[in-house]
Amino acid sequence: MNNGNELIIKTENLIKHFGHIVAVDGLQLEVRKGEIFGLVGPDGAGKTTTIRMLAGIMDPTSGNATIAGFNLRKESERIKEHIGYMAQQFALYGDLTVLENLNFFADVFGVRGQVRRERIERLLNFARLTEFTNRRAGQLSGGMKKKLGLACALIHAPDILYLDEPTTGVDPVSRREFWDILAGLHVDGTTILVSTPYMDEAERCGRVGLMYNGRLIEHGTPQEIKALIPGELMEFKPESTRLFGVGLLRQANQILSRQAGVLEVQTYGDLMHVFVDNIEQRRSQLEAALAAQQISITNFRQTVPRMEEAFISLIGKMEKA
Repeated sequence: MNNGNELIIKTENLIKHFGHIVAVDGLQLEVRKGEIFGLVGPDGAGKTTTIRMLAGIMDPTSGNATIAGFNLRKESERIKEHIGYMAQQFALYGDLTVLENLNFFADVFGVRGQVRRERIERLLNFARLTEFTNRRAGQLSGGMKKKLGLACALIHAPDILYLDEPTTGVDPVSRREFWDILAGLHVDGTTILVSTPYMDEAERCGRVGLMYNGRLIEHGTPQEIKALIPGELMEFKPESTRLFGVGLLRQANQILSRQAGVLEVQTYGDLMHVFVDNIEQRRSQLEAALAAQQISITNFRQTVPRMEEAFISLIGKMEKA
């Protein structure tokens, strides 16, 4: 549920140095109340550092931010009352049961009495953990630990939820279940800022910000991000009787990259994704160029870019700049 254009997170030239390393460089980020905003980018892009600063647990080197109406530098303790934070390795207590963990975090946030009982019951149902209240957290599956971590982060009903790569290391079914829970929170009006390495998860966000070398280089809806990649996309599998595997893909890439009208070439497993200015005009030309080197193509289809293609293309352009 999006509540118009009301901003709940706004950063102003936020910078974080670790010695000579610039982890976050002049971040200008705006997150609207009630939206799911995804931060994507390679390792070392600054996503985790950004979330830690916005959670008030790491001081910025310079710059400022307003979170839920509070000044990050002057009112960080007030901000913590309004946020839930789930780190990559959430601090569950393995020797405590599911219920004991929830009660512990309720104590930390001062949630007591009837409100606590009702909230715990709701969160257990919400996270589908009702049948596991007496199981020790250390004995839960990876996906169940993530859901318990989320429930603990929500025990004080925060306005904003920060999630740092929350589904890393869990199976695809658990990832989908986790995102179904996030969708429910979104409908209830919770603002969610999530970092993720998974492009299919980025597709589920209302807006996405692409971070690279500490900077926010692009942001917009998934559709807007994908629209930044020019040309039409063709996908096919190259085949040869004399080349195989990486050698085949490398030579096909070299041949295609030299052809007129080819804007970009990407490889996915044994498939090639080729962006061209016009597929109808270029297909026979590319087939002929490959055939001259005894390479044929199979499984041809015209398709549309996903977030993954857009991500790779934009990062590639940044690295060449």
